[in-house]
Amino acid sequence: MDQCSTSVSVKVFRLEISDGSPPKISPEPVPGTPESEPEPQPPTPEPEPEAPPPPPPPPPPPPKKHMAEFAVGINGFGRIGRLVLRACVEKGIKVVAINDPYIDVNYMVYMFKYDSTHGRFKGEVMAESGKLVVNGSKISVYQCMKPSEIPWADAGALYVVESTGVFLNIEKASAHFHGGAKRVVVTAPSPDAPMFVMGVNHEKYDPSSMNVVSNASCTTNCLAPLAKVIHENFGIVEGLMTTVHAYTATQKTVDGPSAKAWRDGRGAHQNIIPASTGAAKAVGKVIPELHGKLTGMAFRVPVCDVSVVDLTCRLSRSATYAQIKEAIKKAAKGPMKGILGYTEDEIVSTDFIGDNRSSIFDAAAGISLNDNFVKLISWYDNEYGYSCRVADLLKHMYSKEEI
Repeated sequence: MDQCSTSVSVKVFRLEISDGSPPKISPEPVPGTPESEPEPQPPTPEPEPEAPPPPPPPPPPPPKKHMAEFAVGINGFGRIGRLVLRACVEKGIKVVAINDPYIDVNYMVYMFKYDSTHGRFKGEVMAESGKLVVNGSKISVYQCMKPSEIPWADAGALYVVESTGVFLNIEKASAHFHGGAKRVVVTAPSPDAPMFVMGVNHEKYDPSSMNVVSNASCTTNCLAPLAKVIHENFGIVEGLMTTVHAYTATQKTVDGPSAKAWRDGRGAHQNIIPASTGAAKAVGKVIPELHGKLTGMAFRVPVCDVSVVDLTCRLSRSATYAQIKEAIKKAAKGPMKGILGYTEDEIVSTDFIGDNRSSIFDAAAGISLNDNFVKLISWYDNEYGYSCRVADLLKHMYSKEEI
């Protein structure tokens, strides 16, 4: 049987008592008993050197100082003026004043609420204390004949949409500044104001030198995005454009006098009317590389809305029609989304009423003679699509404001 030995360690404690103090117990070594060895402690590791603190982040850039408020006035409450108001409501742009010498506030309510082409306004509209009230927002109403007489500042309107079709050049449009406006967007081609097409050259807007600008025409807004994509990918040597265009308010419902162009006086509902247009030449203003390479004409046809552009052009770089379609489709899904559209559906003009894009390429309608000569077709709502670009240009201009 194995023998086991046991080691016993004995400690003796001494009790110390003193008056006024609690007892104190302290160990006292027993003679002949070795003191226990302290357990060895692991060496203390040397502290690692501290990493230097990261540099402080750079200070944030100072915020841009904008005009006091992004508030818009509309001069002229016709087709485009009313649809610009609808577009502004949809995009959250505050309209604070409307001027039209021929329409009082009660008639404005009726004309804005009901639209034979675009349907009834889906919000609330009423007249209250001489103001037009849209979805609870009060809009001042004026009936001044001259732009210089409109008190835009009283309503707080710093931007003015000039949609009468009358005050087109810089001198005439600048009359709005007398009433307190700071910027004017003309909803038509201008003979001398800088011209902008959203998605094409809007980044060239310079607030330091451009107080009156043009949103070009509805046809230029359709043609320019298409021409930009084709030219950047394949090069346009030269081209001819035809727009098959819905009739507009300037035409006659029945035959009547027209001193400027006799054919324009014929009944719009009864005829296909050849007409002139500067839309194709205007592309050269927004895409300088195409200056002098495009021109065109129009056919006015008996439909109330939606038009279509036919661009026939010669390319400098060979491309199959499939390659052209792919380039346009890529742009429509990418940098030009919301401006340029793409469809392969078997659509017709009424399918685009209310479409807010500038140009919708019809892949099934185009053709090519060879790899350098093509005909491209693109649709546009010449009323609502154009009005949405006016609203977009206003927002873009405001985003560039610094004071």
